[in-house]
This record gives sequence, C-alpha cells and structure tokens, in this order.
Amino acid sequence: MKRTCLVALLVSGLASTAYAAPCGDGAAGYEDWKSVFAAEAKSEGVGKKGIEALMNSSYSKTTISADRNQKSFKYSLDKFLKLRGADTIISQGRARKSKSADFYEGLEAQYGVPAGVILAIHGMETGFGGFMGDTNVVSAIATLTWDCRRSDFFRPHLLGALKLVDIGAISSKSIGAKHGELGHTQFLPGNALTYGVDGNGDGQLNLNDAKDALASTANYLRQKGWQPGKGYQEGEPNFAVIKEWNAATVYQQAIALMGAQIDR
Repeated sequence: MKRTCLVALLVSGLASTAYAAPCGDGAAGYEDWKSVFAAEAKSEGVGKKGIEALMNSSYSKTTISADRNQKSFKYSLDKFLKLRGADTIISQGRARKSKSADFYEGLEAQYGVPAGVILAIHGMETGFGGFMGDTNVVSAIATLTWDCRRSDFFRPHLLGALKLVDIGAISSKSIGAKHGELGHTQFLPGNALTYGVDGNGDGQLNLNDAKDALASTANYLRQKGWQPGKGYQEGEPNFAVIKEWNAATVYQQAIALMGAQIDR
C-alpha cells in the first residue's frame, strides 16, 4: 500500500504540506522518493552536506527485517533481565561509578539524574559501548521514513540526521544501530540534535564519545521532566520520565531496577 505520489505537485509548486513525500513497503520506489524528500528537507533547513548524504543513502533491508521482527520486549521482566545480562550490567555499572565518581557526581549536580539510571541505560543499550551498531545511520533512518509503517514518527529523525551531517556531528558514513540510533546510549538522530550536549569540553558533539553521550542522556531526561531528588521506581515521579526514553514497559522496569542496585 502506498500513499499517492505527489512528485508532480511538488514540481509545479502546488504542494506545500510537510508530509508530501510518498511512502512504500519495499525497496521499489525508494530511489525516486529520495529526490522528493530532498526538496522537503531543503525547505526545512537541511544544507548541502545533508542532502548529499540523503542522496547517497540506500534502502536498508537489514533495518526493515529488524523492525518487523522485534521480540525481546514481549518477554517477561525476569526473562528480559536475564536476556540483557542484568547482573553483569549492575556489577560493571557499580565499578564504573566508583572509578569515575567525579564525572557521575558532576552529571547529577548539573542535571539531577543519578548515576545508576545513566549507567543502566548505558549498559542496556550498548554494553557500555561494547557494540554501538553495524548499520549506516542515514540509510537506516531514511529507510524507516520511506517505509509506510511509521514514516511520520521517523521523519523528524531523518531531518535530524541530515542536519547532524551538516554540522559535522555525524557523516554520511556513520554507523549506528538497525534503527539508526547513535552512540553509547543509542540516541535517535532527532533527539541527538535537540538534546545532545558536549560532555567532554572539546566543543564538539560526538555521541561515540562516552562523556558526550552520557551527558546528553542526562540532559534528555532532565528536559523530559526529571525531578532531582525524586524516586524513579514504578509509582514514583521519575518513572514516567524513563518512559520517555523507551516505550516498552519491561525496558522501563529493567532500567529502574538496575539503576537502584547500581546506586546502592
């Protein structure tokens, strides 16, 4: 099933809505769609480098396969914790907190988010940076924007990815997770653009740098409503903010439980 293609209307100048680009359910049509979306991206502030990255992207079959075969969030909490290696995340999280106490204390002082939450997310997302993905970021996000299932959701993240290319935070060759998530804590590009901060003081945003990624994660949670000093277990004020990071209940529960044990 595809939306009506409005290429002709775009060319004639009669179409001005933000959602003019068509979508599809396979690779057919993707290459033509890139030109349509490029026109929209330009109108929304994407520059030359970002447009070039879009035009050099390719349809990602691995992304579509991953998107349509997600299973882990359907598990029970106990099985999910075991599958994700919760005991290892907790032990390594405690060790990292102890080793870099000043850094994590600084994050909590600035953003109000305890180390345990940040470390639980870091461990859950990439095994503390052990694996940050194997898929081209721009191609993954562009593919998901083209795909009809959730194109409206991914559209801002594609624009974000292209703008990140423009400012040099990523390149057209940057690698991330199957859905285009970036760096140590797997930010979607639109969120990286909005909430990313320089955590190591070098004047650049680089989410493959742990300090940048962890500071950006703390900033994201604070901007989403984290209340310093308040609890984050189920039923407590900050549990709702963990939901902003990931929509899966079992994920939220795991972060809250692991974070509390790391912070003990």
